[in-house]
Formats: sequence, C-alpha cells, structure tokens
Amino acid sequence: MVHTRAQTKKMLHASISRFNDDLFTEILLRLPAPSIFRFKSVSKHWRLLLSRKHFIQRYDQISKSPTGLIATDIYVPFDVENPSTPPFRCLDSYFDRPGVEIVQSCNGLLLCVTRPKGPNGASKYYVFNPTTKQLALIPPIPGGPSAIWFMGLAFHQTDCVRYKVVCVLSVGPDVGSYQIQVYSSDTKEWQISIESFSASIYFIRRGVFWNGAVYWASFFDKIKYWYFKIDDQQLHTLPLPLGLIPSVAVTNYLGESRGHLHLIASKKFQGGMLCQRLKVYEMFVKYQLQLNAISKYGPRYALQVMDVVRGEEEEDTFLVLKTLDKIITYNLFCSDETKLTCILRTRVLSFIITQIRP
Repeated sequence: MVHTRAQTKKMLHASISRFNDDLFTEILLRLPAPSIFRFKSVSKHWRLLLSRKHFIQRYDQISKSPTGLIATDIYVPFDVENPSTPPFRCLDSYFDRPGVEIVQSCNGLLLCVTRPKGPNGASKYYVFNPTTKQLALIPPIPGGPSAIWFMGLAFHQTDCVRYKVVCVLSVGPDVGSYQIQVYSSDTKEWQISIESFSASIYFIRRGVFWNGAVYWASFFDKIKYWYFKIDDQQLHTLPLPLGLIPSVAVTNYLGESRGHLHLIASKKFQGGMLCQRLKVYEMFVKYQLQLNAISKYGPRYALQVMDVVRGEEEEDTFLVLKTLDKIITYNLFCSDETKLTCILRTRVLSFIITQIRP
C-alpha cells in the first residue's frame, strides 16, 4: 500500500507522539548542553519536555562536575594523577585591559572584571564563555558609578543564549541600604527589581545561583539566609536547615554542585580554636566531617572551605579545603588514610576560586 506524503507525515508525527518520553528523556540527559539547546527547536513537544523543571533538575544532577579550579591565575585540576586540560591559559588576550579578575563561575560561564588604573576610571564587567571563547561586555549601571557590593551570574546550561546578571549596590545616605538591579542578555538593559532593603555588607558580598534564584548567607553576623528569585523579582527569607542552631553556629561555605545547594556550618570559635566538626547541610545534615586527619597539613584555625564537589556517584563527593600553604581535597566516604589528597602546594595566600565545568 502506497501512502501519500501527507499520510506519511501524519503517521510519522503519530509515531513520534507515541515515543516513550521516559526513554527519550534518559537519552537526552546524556547529551551536552549545546545539543539540548538545539533540540528545543525541533518541535513544541521537545521544547516542552526539555523545559520542564523535572528534566532540568535531573540534568543538573547527572551533568559533569567541575574538573578543576582557578586559584588566582593558576589552574588546579582536582585529579592530580589524570589532570584535565585547562580551558584557557590566560584571559588577558581576550580582553581590552590587562589584569582580568574572575568574579564568579556559573554553569560554564565566567563573570569577569577589569579594574581601572586611575582613580577616575570605572570597572568593566564581562561575561566570558571559556568553551567558545565568546565575550560580552555588560553595560554600566545607569545613573553613574555606585558602590557595587555584589555582582553575580544567573545562567543555566540548557539555555545557552540567555543569562542574567544580578547586582546589589548601595543607595541613599543610609548605611546598610541596598538596591537590586538585574541585567538581561535579551533586552540588553538594567532594570531595578528592588528599590531598597537593609542588610549587612558581609551578608551580600557572597552569593550563589541555584534553582532559579540567587542565595546569600550571613558569614559573620547573626545567621540568616536570603534568596532573590529571578522570575518574581522578590527577596525571600530561607528557613534554617533542620538542626542548625543560630546562637552557636557560624557559616563557613555556601555553594552549588550538580544541582545541589550546600551549606557548611560549624560551632563558633571557642578559646581561639576551631570546632573539630564541619556539618554539610542540604536543608538537613547531609554530611558530618571529623577534622582530626587534616592536622598533618597544618593548624585547623587556618582551614578554609573552598568548594563542595558532588560526584556522579555519591561516594565520589569531596570537599576542597585550603590551609596556610596547600589546597587539598577531602573525600567524604574514604578511610582517613586515603581521603586527603594535596592538589597544590603554594605560598600564595589570596585566592579567587572558580569551578570550571565543561
């Protein structure tokens, strides 16, 4: 029986519609982000499937973890026995000014800044894709220079074109009064999202993008967690994780890996000594670390948590820690004899830590 072109097209469309979405999803989850973006234009059904929150969350969980970090201007691979190739050797050749600083990494994009030499110049912010080597200059915030306290990217790898930049800057004569503005790569414009709110300077200096929002944690003052949701342009208070007692705890780290938001807290300093336990939270106590094994790398008071990296399997999860003169990884599931690995020995005490994700 010979089918007309219209009948064949209709049968093909029906076959695609009957295609097992679960199996199809499992295939797509294994593809790189650029392929996911291209497949969104195949059909409305594929676009809807690839835009669902459930798919995005699963893609985050199985996508590749960062292969290394940038410490100042040094690339440090996590696997020292099988080091990966750095995505770039030097950033200066891609910019119109020397001395490029990496402000933040977000799902494969880098937010960078170049500082002026003279007192009258202004900093320039850029979004850089280390894979394609594409560079985009972020226009200055309207109204002249302001005291910028936080500048961060909001980007997901399944949406390879669109990104946003969230800026927190001081406004008005009042100390501790801030404003949030958002830049969109679609409109190429800044827009005021929140006219004014009060917070500590230390509270807003560090932020991380996760699940459609930017999260901040207080590191020095009373423990509190806020998040700015990109879609509704509102600032919300995040409930404290179960088991975290604000009066006796201090925040050591807030970050994202494989679609998971991690918070590390420990007891406050007592008698000049750091508590021997670090607790990694994911709205509850996820991991608890004993720090006795780290003493051979230096005093615990000099310990700084740089990153939490989730593995494809949970037993491959590790922490990146900095001591006075070393950067080490700490596997959460190995024995004390094998869990610590020194990945860099250095006397440089000032670090810009950036995850590098393919």
